[in-house]
Amino acid sequence: MIDEFRTESWVGIGWAALGDMNRLQSRADFTEAVAQSYPSMKLGQRASSAGQSFRFVREIALGDDVITYDRGERTYVVGEVAGEYEHRGAGSGEYPNIRRVRWQGTVTRDALSVAARNSLGAISTLFLIPPSVAEEIVRLLTSGSVAAELSSKPEEPEAAAEVADLYRDVQSQGFEFIKDKVNALDWNEMQELVAGLLRAMGYKTRISPSGSDRGKDIVASPDGLGFEDPRIVVEVKHRTATMSAPEIRSFLGGRHDHDKGLYVSTGGFTKDARYEAERGRIPITLMDLDDLVRALLEHYEKMDVEMQRLIPLRKVYWPA
Repeated sequence: MIDEFRTESWVGIGWAALGDMNRLQSRADFTEAVAQSYPSMKLGQRASSAGQSFRFVREIALGDDVITYDRGERTYVVGEVAGEYEHRGAGSGEYPNIRRVRWQGTVTRDALSVAARNSLGAISTLFLIPPSVAEEIVRLLTSGSVAAELSSKPEEPEAAAEVADLYRDVQSQGFEFIKDKVNALDWNEMQELVAGLLRAMGYKTRISPSGSDRGKDIVASPDGLGFEDPRIVVEVKHRTATMSAPEIRSFLGGRHDHDKGLYVSTGGFTKDARYEAERGRIPITLMDLDDLVRALLEHYEKMDVEMQRLIPLRKVYWPA
């Protein structure tokens, strides 16, 4: 809609099913209207939709600054809100809810700092820009010399370092969200996930039936029967409690001399448990939630479809 925004001097949002929002006053009114108009919408989406529409209609004031992006020109168009909320009617297209705007100028994306560019990439239709970024945009808008601003930008190594820091931040957040997904599995799903991970690593697996498993949940081996080495015996504990040394000793006590052990505990392990594993008579690997997710990410593309559906992940490309 950037051409219409610029030539007709307005900005708009969707949520056409809400109709004329002049009738809505409080945030609760907007929340209820969204719930009635979009019954299939998830609770989180409802809250976001209600918040954005409330802000557009009731919070934005005359004289406030507004910015929108022209992807074709790679410029941010900056203006001032010049009108109260208007509803253009049901036949006005996808964006019937508008505010009149007096455009003041543009700022090229290339002139902005890495931090500013990142903050302007929110997925919400409408969001509040951080004060420091707003100040940077106003400064660029009033400088009157884009070339001068571009020449005064940080040197490339500094900008590259900022991008690298941003990547690490996104990577860290993604890792924590994946941990949340894995931790939300029930016990049977967790057992299936661990077995699926071992299959992705080239082993065939047998999962013990429900009930007493005599210290093992999964047996993995090249032949799937446990006759060929290595024979890996796996115990899966999906609980908040931290596994201690006695649990590790109990697990080790039922193993054969040529077995290899894998003990998975989403609650982690005590220091004594790790010491017990190190001095065990057979090789044993302790895998906490972080270890499990790292292994999952390493072998995810080789996992079977059922396991990928259990923890659906989306690949994100990042400039090197």
